[in-house]
Amino acid sequence: MIAMTIAISVATQARDTQEEGESFGDRIKRLFTGPSPTPHQPFKKAPAKKKTTPRPSPKTALESPFPPPSATLSLETASSTAPGIAETSVPQAFDAKPDYFEPVRPISPGPNATPRPARARRTPTPAHVAKPRPSPTVTPNPSTVTGEIPAPSATISAGEISGYENYAPEVRKIIDLGLSLTTQNLKFRINSADPINGGMDASGFVYYVLSQCGIGDVPRDAREQYVWARKAGTFQAVLGRRDDSFELELLKPGDLLFWASAYNVNREPDISQTMIYLGRERTTNQRIMMGASEGRTYKGRSHLGVSVFDFKVARLSSKSEKEPGPVFVGYAHIPGLPAE
Repeated sequence: MIAMTIAISVATQARDTQEEGESFGDRIKRLFTGPSPTPHQPFKKAPAKKKTTPRPSPKTALESPFPPPSATLSLETASSTAPGIAETSVPQAFDAKPDYFEPVRPISPGPNATPRPARARRTPTPAHVAKPRPSPTVTPNPSTVTGEIPAPSATISAGEISGYENYAPEVRKIIDLGLSLTTQNLKFRINSADPINGGMDASGFVYYVLSQCGIGDVPRDAREQYVWARKAGTFQAVLGRRDDSFELELLKPGDLLFWASAYNVNREPDISQTMIYLGRERTTNQRIMMGASEGRTYKGRSHLGVSVFDFKVARLSSKSEKEPGPVFVGYAHIPGLPAE
């Protein structure tokens, strides 16, 4: 088969040589010795036909963007041949440099690639979405901690009053009735002078106790009770503002206590509150009284309704600390009650 191939090639070369005017010996010599390069003859690129060239696969483009060395060798060999042969035998695919190769990234990493750790994505907060605010801290009302909110009424027994056994029978009767009312949890109720209504006001308490103990002609209103005592000549004014004032030396258990309003009232006199003096507590030696109030104190704690209270000459603040409290003006022996 090799001899036949050489014979066919020699016959073809002989025919072409005869046509070109070359001798048979020269063609045989050229075939075995190889072509000599022609350095001064430039390569003439065959005109490329306009046709769509398929895009190279990603693998080919990545491995080598230029033609292999074998293609370059064939191109140089073709350039050394006759001009006619070079123009017809060089294909378009063996150009020295391609016009354009689009870089293609691999779809997936290689088998030896190390995966990168995923980054935590921050979710953007839209501007129109309101950020949650911390809940406000609830602070307990200081009045609850310090006892400023009135508590239920306070009461004591007659035996807790210092020297109670030495009181006059009429005074002990008034004190016993008043203390029994402090045990009924009666509220402070304006315009009420009867415990059946569930509560009484300050002058209503005095009116009910004295009336039930047989004291006649007892006025209902605090102002009228003050006038009643003044006309009887038993009233003792107190101008001092100290609890140890000498003006309290004549104060006796069962006496009426009077307070004036701190505001300008369109009446004369402006008495607003009245209570009954009990004496001194046996254990603390503190002066105490009984009556109905909206928040006077007993042993430092505020109480509401018919109760036992501490007796203080100093001005007390009202429910609102910005407002002045009532002013103590004096005391009086109950008219019609025998003196000791």
